[in-house]
Amino acid sequence: MSEKKQVSISSLLSVVIAVVAIGMAVIAVKDYRSGELHFVTTLKDFETASYVAVIAFVISLLSLWFVRPAGNRRGLLPGLLGLALSLPLVFFIVNFEYAARAYPPINDITTDTEDAPTFWDVPNPVIYQGSKVAELQKEAYPDLKHLEVIMGSEKAFDLASEVAKEMGWEIIAENTDDMQIEAVDTSVLFGFKDNIVIRLQEDGDNIRVDVRSHSRLGKIDRGVNAKRIKQYMRRLEQRLSMAEV
Repeated sequence: MSEKKQVSISSLLSVVIAVVAIGMAVIAVKDYRSGELHFVTTLKDFETASYVAVIAFVISLLSLWFVRPAGNRRGLLPGLLGLALSLPLVFFIVNFEYAARAYPPINDITTDTEDAPTFWDVPNPVIYQGSKVAELQKEAYPDLKHLEVIMGSEKAFDLASEVAKEMGWEIIAENTDDMQIEAVDTSVLFGFKDNIVIRLQEDGDNIRVDVRSHSRLGKIDRGVNAKRIKQYMRRLEQRLSMAEV
């Protein structure tokens, strides 16, 4: 009769550590949203929680080696559970660290670096820093550009506003005289708020659409603003093509 295998301590430990990491992350988000933590402290606490999750992830991998059919321990389900629980935070920290190195240290992106749209009505507006950030943006996002719209200004404005609302942004102001829309986008997890301005200008027989997106917090956006602008421009182009049919 074969000897019954003992439960792998490492598989159980991976679950415990993963749960602790999740708890740390939840507390960090909750305390920031309640106003108890500064955003810098929040990110540090969440980052620490993510590294704790990495430890759980590594331990769970080791435990799965021990509980393999040829191993001398049992505990497959706890090992898999520790892996599953830690994976979201592991993914976060890997993406977080990669983005910090892959994207330039700027948080203000615009399709017009020569004459950037101006914020007037959103909370905490900032002045565009010009060449200080323009060169870094052009190097990182050479494909970011304005959009030429072939339709009447009033219809183009309405369409630009509709797409902004479809993006889930909170519309702060719609100025039909200046042909400008200002909005705020709030991140799902932390509730960080970024300011957005959409400017329409007559350009010959066309309407030129420029967008600027600025993160209120931090000095680096890890590519979020450029991604937001590109998504908006793609969706606007799609809506324009449908309107022309």
